[in-house]
This record gives sequence, structure tokens and C-alpha cells, in this order.
Amino acid sequence: MSVRLTWVQPEDLLTHELRQAAEDGRDAAAIRTRWQKAGGPPAPPPTGASPIPATPHLRTLAEELLDDLSRLLPPTAQSEPTNLRQIRSACPHWPAAPTAPTRQAPPTTPHPTVPGRSPQGVERHHPEPGAVLPERSAPEETPGRGTGPDTPGKPHSTLTESTAATPLLDRLHAAWLGRAAGCLLGKPVEKLPLPAIRRLAAATGNWPLSTWFTARGVPGHLLARHPWNRRSATTSLAENIDGMPEDDDLNYPLLGLLLLQRHTKAFTTTHLAGLWLDELPAGRAFTAERVAYRNLLLGLTPPHTALHRNPFREWIGALIRADIHGWTHPGNPAAGAEQAHRDATLTHTANGVYGAMFIAATIAEAAAGTTDVHQCLRTGLTVVPPKSRLSQAVRYGINAATKASGASFDTVVDDLHAAYGHHHWVHVLPNAALIAAALTHADGDFTGSICRAVSGGWDTDSNGATAGSVAGLLAGSPGALPTRWTDPLRNRLATSVAGLDGIGFDTLAHLTHTEALRR
Repeated sequence: MSVRLTWVQPEDLLTHELRQAAEDGRDAAAIRTRWQKAGGPPAPPPTGASPIPATPHLRTLAEELLDDLSRLLPPTAQSEPTNLRQIRSACPHWPAAPTAPTRQAPPTTPHPTVPGRSPQGVERHHPEPGAVLPERSAPEETPGRGTGPDTPGKPHSTLTESTAATPLLDRLHAAWLGRAAGCLLGKPVEKLPLPAIRRLAAATGNWPLSTWFTARGVPGHLLARHPWNRRSATTSLAENIDGMPEDDDLNYPLLGLLLLQRHTKAFTTTHLAGLWLDELPAGRAFTAERVAYRNLLLGLTPPHTALHRNPFREWIGALIRADIHGWTHPGNPAAGAEQAHRDATLTHTANGVYGAMFIAATIAEAAAGTTDVHQCLRTGLTVVPPKSRLSQAVRYGINAATKASGASFDTVVDDLHAAYGHHHWVHVLPNAALIAAALTHADGDFTGSICRAVSGGWDTDSNGATAGSVAGLLAGSPGALPTRWTDPLRNRLATSVAGLDGIGFDTLAHLTHTEALRR
């Protein structure tokens, strides 16, 4: 049996690149005609790989045409630069650096060095102020592994000292929990079309969406027609949830935390590339991340890793990596956006990079704890070139939600799908528009934010995660989040990042807090 790796087959990359060319205004008509005359499919597959491999001739042609397409410059290049200096020049309201210190002094009065109890009811030890995540080691030697309170003989945390809580620490804890809960809510319906999501939820009386999806009570014929995401159904339906399962939307914040611990906020894109090669399993990277990973193995260096045969460079991947950069720059959205730019350019260009910068700046503003969701979104837009398609999409989402204030969010979603439904479901434009619309329509409310983000379809788990992160910060503390979202997480995160499987969200909050305070 042959292995057919998704997201890297030349014949599939070519069809995605032809779609990308149409989106950014390049004239690829001659290349498209040549491809289709040779027997190439006219449209890309909705999933990672087409079902039937191309012939050797067609595959060779796809590689040649990918290189031809890379030489066509888009007319949007001037209004959508990737270079940070040019991005800043294009943003007339780029946020100023804070005039007063935004970092809080580390607390000086520790709690007793005994296990504490998290808001989720799982006993854990808290980290020391200067603690770092464990380096890679053999599973049996890695402290803090295991699957939670029912695992005999396994500690629940790597660290034993605690520190007095601070408002920022509480916000970061809520943000980690919010990201996990929103992601988990969206996992069973990832990749499903919008009508299917609505029918599955409505079949159990859960529409408008207000709680976890469940298979209990869903008619068999409906499940047969719209099966849950096969990778997630066993861990993310209400009847199956037992801690936060592994997901790339949580793996990347962990990797971002490792990056800051090893290289500080002065990290380079090359540092990130090296970290990925050391710590990110190749099979747990997708779309632009998988292509960039392949490019690293081919010997390419950033920013060429984002450019070489990468039609996914304006998809959502960089956006889902942005939270850590906002979390660690509370009240300093410019610095958060600049840090997100260094991360994003390993894999993305233009609008793909702007998505990460927009979210990082939005989260940095929310992490300060001094404003509402609407000001956070406005701040996020200040780091995005106003003539770019990403800026237009986010503004479209905000305006649609504002006009529908008091009305059903379904009308907003229908509007967004009419305007952006021609994009792939993982593209950054529709998803950024939906995230902004969900947060706006929910007015920052936690349950409303994650449920609206997931109910809008497209990249459901990623959108739920980002909305949950922002809304968690705005909620201010773990105790402000409804327990129906936090209790099932059991203060336990599964991950494929070596040495960190089973880590607690309280521990992650402390470690993120340490990086936020580090100069």
C-alpha cells in the first residue's frame, strides 16, 4: 500500500495555486488552459489530496506550471506587502508603544508549597515564577505526563511552587481555557458544510448553538448523511469529552511558549524553523505549515519557505499561531503584531500574515483588561493595511454583525457565506470575517462568542479557539467562565508536542505569565 501524503501533491497544489491566482488578480488563463488540455482537474479537492494520484506526466507538468505561476506578480502586491516596514508604512493608525510600563512586577508572596485546586477541580501543583517547560526527554522520564487525576502514580504538574494570583495571570488562565473550549466545541463539525452543522445541532434542540454537540437523539439517517469529523467524534462530543484532546490549534501555542522560553521575544523566524524541526511532528502540520516544513527539509530558508510551491500562504494557519504573541504583550498591540509577523512569515505571505497580526494585536489589547471587544477589534485592524482584502473582510464581518444586532446570528452567517463562500473553508478571509462577526455580535460574551464562531461553519475548531481566547481574556478569570465549558476539560491538555502531554491549563497560564513579564 502506498502512502499518499496530503497537502503536498503537485497536482493538488497546482489547482489550489490557480484558485489563489484568481483571488489575487493574476492572469493565469494560459496556464489554466494548458493544465486542463493535458487532462488536469479544473478545481482543487476540498480535502488534503485528490482521491486518485496523477500520472507521472501530469505530475511533472504540475511542477512546471507551479513555477510558471510563481513568476506572475499579483496586482495586489503594492496594497498587500509582506515586508514589515512596508506594512507599517501602509497603516496610518499603527498603534503607539505604551508610554507606561505594561508588565506587572512578579508577585512576592507565594502560596504554601502544597497542591492547589484549580477551578476545574483537579489538584495540581503550580509553577515557580521562573520555571520553564521541560526539554524533550523519553516518555518515562518526562515529569508532568499522564492523562490526569485517574492516572495512578503520575504527577499532574511539572512544578511545585505557587505564586500569588494577579489579574493578568487570571486573564491568561481564562484565555487558555477559552481557547481549548472553543476549539473542542468546533472539533466534531470541522469540515462539515454549514447546512449539516445546523441540522445536526437542531436535531437535539441545540440551535441556536449553546452547548456541546451530541450524537444522542440525532436520527440515524442524518448521521449517515452528515457524519461527524472522524478524527474528533470519539473525543469531542458531549458524551465523550474527557479532557482536552490533541489538536494543532493547541499545539501551536505550546510551541510558541517553547520558542519564547528558548529564544526570548527577540526570536527570529529561523529560530522558529529550528524549533519546528526539533519539536513539531511533521504529520501534525497541515496546509501552509506542511508545505513550509517540506521546504525546510529541502534546504530552503525563510522567507522562501512560505513562497516555494505554497498555494496555502494566505490561509488560516498563521492566524491560529498568533495567540501567544498577544498574550505575552498585554497592552502593547504593536509589539504583539510584530512578533506575530516574525512567526507568520515562516509559512505565509500578505493576507495570511495580516490574519496573524490582526489577532495578535486584538488579543494584546484584550490582555490589558481595560477595554471591550469592540475596541479590541478596532485596535487589531490598525496593524492591517486598510486596502488589503483581510482588512476588508474583517470590516465586512464587523459591519454585518453590527447591522444585525438583536437579530439572529444566522442572518449574519448567511451574509458572510454569500460574500466569501467561494473561498476554501481554510482560507483566512472568510474565517477572519467570521471571527470578527462572532465577537461583535456576542458583544464579547464567552458562550455567545464561541458558539457563534463555531455555528458559522468553515474552520470551526480554529474559529472557536480564537474567539474563545479573546472572550476568555475579556471575561477576566477562569471563575467567570461557565463551568459547562471548563469542567469537561479536567485541567488536562493532550498534545503531540513531546514531553507536554497532560499538562494543565493552570500551569500553562503561569508559564505564559512568566514570558509576558520577561523583558
